Amino acid sequence: MNLRPHRKKAIEVDITPLIDVVFLLLIFFMVSTTFDRETQIKVELPEAAGEEAQTTADMLDITIDASGTFYVNQQEVINTEIETLKKAIIKAAGEKKDLPVIINADAKTPHQSVMTVMDAASQLGFLHMTFAAHKPKSP
Repeated sequence: MNLRPHRKKAIEVDITPLIDVVFLLLIFFMVSTTFDRETQIKVELPEAAGEEAQTTADMLDITIDASGTFYVNQQEVINTEIETLKKAIIKAAGEKKDLPVIINADAKTPHQSVMTVMDAASQLGFLHMTFAAHKPKSP
């Protein structure tokens, strides 16, 4: 007869499978996560009181009048839809995607028209955009 107290084995918790699952979840979330580009469109706003910039022949000039009509290199776009504007930009720029885009917007242009021009240009790969401004008339 064995009268010694029965010793219980020490409880062991194997955390190796837990670590494996955590690493698999980490890898899954890293692979499946999409990262948004916060600064996809870079816009440089010139100061109105600054010096006039020299214009070059290699630029894309998009003008928006007060009613929201688009003009690409002084050629009127037939309507205000983004797809038509994109076709006009492709026709004017050709294969050059590194051209600076100068946006000439009237002071009373609807904000949506300016955003449409910026969206169309960025969808086509144009990243260098600036707004044209005139010097204020001195009294």
